[in-house]
Amino acid sequence: MTTIATNTPAAGGSWQDPEALRTLRARYAAGSLEAEYPSVRPVLARLPERQLPAAGQLLARLDREEVVRHHADVPVVTVAVTGQSTVAPLVAPLTAELARHGLLLDPVVSPYGSYLADLLGPGSGTGPQPRVTLCLLDAHTVFEEVPLPWRVEDVEAAARSRLALIGRAVRTHQDGGRGPLVLNTVPLLHRHARQLVDLRSRARLGVVWREFNSGLLALAEEHPGLIVVDLDPLVAEGTPAYEPRTGLYAKARLAEGLLASYARDVGHLVTGLLGRTRKCLVLDLDGTLWGGVLGEDGVDGIELGSGFRGEAFAEFQRVVAQLGSQGVLLAVSSKNDEDRVREALREHPSMLLREDDFVRVNANWSAKHDNLRDIAERLGIGLDSFVFVDDSTFECGLVREQLPQIAVVRVDEEPALHPAALLADGWFDLPVLTDEDRERAGRYRTEAKRQEFREDTGSYQDYLDGLGIEVTVRPPEPAELSRVSQLTLRTNQFHLAPERLQLPEVREWAERPDRGVLVVRARDRFGDHGLVGAVFLRRDAEDLHIDNYVLSCRVFSRGIESACLAAVLEHAAASGANGALAHHRPTPRNAAFASFYIDHGFVPTGVAPDDPTTVVFRHALRDITPAPAHLRLHTAFEEN
Repeated sequence: MTTIATNTPAAGGSWQDPEALRTLRARYAAGSLEAEYPSVRPVLARLPERQLPAAGQLLARLDREEVVRHHADVPVVTVAVTGQSTVAPLVAPLTAELARHGLLLDPVVSPYGSYLADLLGPGSGTGPQPRVTLCLLDAHTVFEEVPLPWRVEDVEAAARSRLALIGRAVRTHQDGGRGPLVLNTVPLLHRHARQLVDLRSRARLGVVWREFNSGLLALAEEHPGLIVVDLDPLVAEGTPAYEPRTGLYAKARLAEGLLASYARDVGHLVTGLLGRTRKCLVLDLDGTLWGGVLGEDGVDGIELGSGFRGEAFAEFQRVVAQLGSQGVLLAVSSKNDEDRVREALREHPSMLLREDDFVRVNANWSAKHDNLRDIAERLGIGLDSFVFVDDSTFECGLVREQLPQIAVVRVDEEPALHPAALLADGWFDLPVLTDEDRERAGRYRTEAKRQEFREDTGSYQDYLDGLGIEVTVRPPEPAELSRVSQLTLRTNQFHLAPERLQLPEVREWAERPDRGVLVVRARDRFGDHGLVGAVFLRRDAEDLHIDNYVLSCRVFSRGIESACLAAVLEHAAASGANGALAHHRPTPRNAAFASFYIDHGFVPTGVAPDDPTTVVFRHALRDITPAPAHLRLHTAFEEN
């Protein structure tokens, strides 16, 4: 049994358990770690950050096939790693970081200096396609082209030449449809800058180097499938960029600490690519969002806005507000009197986060983990979408024990460190932010009004009749393709043939003459739901294929899924198709919709010839179930 009270705060807003690494080593020595792989995640959550690479070295030795044999539901992520220098040292920290997210790394590591050949070449014809390719760049990328002795002009010429070559390699990789590619900016090393003795030349070198990094960052604007991780913020926080001995002797030219920080960012990046980004930040209040105890100090007595600590709490609220402005749902779970909490949120003159900024305020005397379950149920999102922040070691430990799928961030008694604790992990990182993300909080608040309306109506059908739902099914606008990609990445329940598609893949699907994408938009009397679904179609000589159908959980059980399917089938019949073939790939997450196609007149015909895990259903396009009468359906196929 874990003794929570003995744990001490650690960097990154967690707490240390000195026995955690020893626990992993004991399980590995006993040969039980493969069979117990899901238990690794909570153990890693208790490790101090500096010990994660050591844990990763242990986990990298595991037999992946044995892990999968015991736990077929553990996602295996193939990551290709290439670079200018020796890149193998990244494997251990990256293994640990992916394990923190419940993932199992399958690394494909390239030999020294092979990054241009890897990116410019055709890719491997055997083995699994990498889910993402990491290309590690370092200062040697430029300086290997610089003569001796050198001047700033030599570095400038080498940087421009290498940037052009990297740009060509990126285009080749992306044009080949080989999935997301990750580059990084390159820190300017002290050992290079100090070789210039005049300060004017040294300043010019800084300009040249920043132009090189700006060029790398700009490549991401040209290629939607490219992500560039900026290492400058990591180095600015004091992470060493280079270690001379490993750099010279092992040709590993990024320091171990920088690789560990990079691996943490990549862990969140991969999680985002898989649609597992967190979306709800749940905050304690006393000691977290403000200083003091509201029940004892009163609204006027809490620390916020004035004094050193009050200013620090206000700064933390600014950080939280910034996250909320980008679609992160904000909620409260606090052991407090609800009326007093709402009074503080409404009336305290220095309060930056007001009552309307939160989609849910649970202030009561129930256990925090029970409140978190309640918030999840009321918002209709999974607990694995939550990040919980509290200053109590006891409360954090209890939530972690009861709800291990929740990311827990412990802040301590020093409010100036709250932002760093919250931002140490990129829990809310996304490949791209959409308008739908920015409007998410408003939509959840509108959903609360729908729930009030539901409670005031009689039957559920009366509720649907009164909503005034309108559904539009049509081809997407170019600006909507990012949202379509996001739906495939994030949606798990109504995702009938799950396939995670990045923006370039969605764009390719939409532009091919034998394929097509339809988007589903919905609104009702309370407001606009936005783009809530997508259908991926393919046409052959005889039939229309519904290769995938995805719909946001926000609009379940309102007939929207049936209305969209009716539109697709009516279009198939009108266009002369003999039938419609729908693909369903069962998963534990979409099990609730296993009978969806059968319920709408399809019959199973067997499995897909190229994928035995996918069941194919056929509709003869006779007796098409019409769209529900309580909604109005608009389609791009209607004649005006």
